[in-house]
Amino acid sequence: MAGIDRRTGAIIDDLSSSLQAAVFILSTRISSVVLLREFGGGVIELLGRSMTPSLFAAWQQLIATAIDLWEPRLSVRRVVPTGSVDEIRTGKAGLLIEADFRPRGHLGDYTVERVVGFTLSFGGGIRAVAS
Repeated sequence: MAGIDRRTGAIIDDLSSSLQAAVFILSTRISSVVLLREFGGGVIELLGRSMTPSLFAAWQQLIATAIDLWEPRLSVRRVVPTGSVDEIRTGKAGLLIEADFRPRGHLGDYTVERVVGFTLSFGGGIRAVAS
C-alpha cells in the first residue's frame, strides 16, 4: 500500500506513510480536529513544563499510547530519549521510538513485518527519521 506525502503530494511507501501519521498524531493537540475531538497525542500540552522524572515518564507513556491508539500499523515497544544531558536541558533532545511495523494493521492483520526504529526531533518542528 502507498500513501501521499502531506507536504509534496508525492507517493510514499507504507512505512513512510505510517511515520508521517505518527508525526501528525503527536503534533496535533487533543480536541483540535473538529469532527474527531478525541484525536491527538496529548504531547504538545506538556511542552514548556519543568521536566521531572514523573513528567518525563508520563510523556513517554502518552507518546506510546497515542501511536498505539491512532496508528494501527505501528505497535510501540519502547520510547527512549536521545541526546546528552545538556541537550535535554536546552530542549534539543529527541526520542528514539522502537516499534513493530505491521503493514496490514489497519485491516486487522497484526502480523509484524519488521521492527523499526525512528527518531523524533523537536528542534524546528517534529520530524521522524527511520533507521
